[in-house]
Amino acid sequence: MRVAKHSGLSLDSFLPYRLSVTSNRVSDAIADTYRALFGLRIPEWRLIAVLAESEGLTQQALGARTRMDKVTVSRAAIALADRALIARTPNPADQRSHRLALTPAGRALYAEVAPKALEMEARIFGELGAEDLARFRTVLDRIEQAVADVEQGAAASD
Repeated sequence: MRVAKHSGLSLDSFLPYRLSVTSNRVSDAIADTYRALFGLRIPEWRLIAVLAESEGLTQQALGARTRMDKVTVSRAAIALADRALIARTPNPADQRSHRLALTPAGRALYAEVAPKALEMEARIFGELGAEDLARFRTVLDRIEQAVADVEQGAAASD
């Protein structure tokens, strides 16, 4: 059996890997709370949170906003509609799609979940302090912009 030569890559110091693992751990911790208290999976909570900040969006817009694929958005939307937490209405701008919006029950659930979300955020990030958190948010913004630049560059070279 032949072993590949060391490429200089170590996953424990490879930032995209570390970012992904850390993000998954944070999401998993929060998901356990949402599931236990409210019967929500992460995709369902994300749709509720995004819809709470809008008057209604299409599934396509929700996918773009949450960075979730069409199938995940569709399944989450179906689960929320089955619980009467969101309503689907025809999209006047495009008859092939629907707009999704929170129902009064969905808004009430959001009002219960949002404080828990903020509590979890404080528990996870509370050790950092205000200055570190501000710097962390700035770094996240810069990473997102760098990814957008890379994606735009890749699209331009296609």
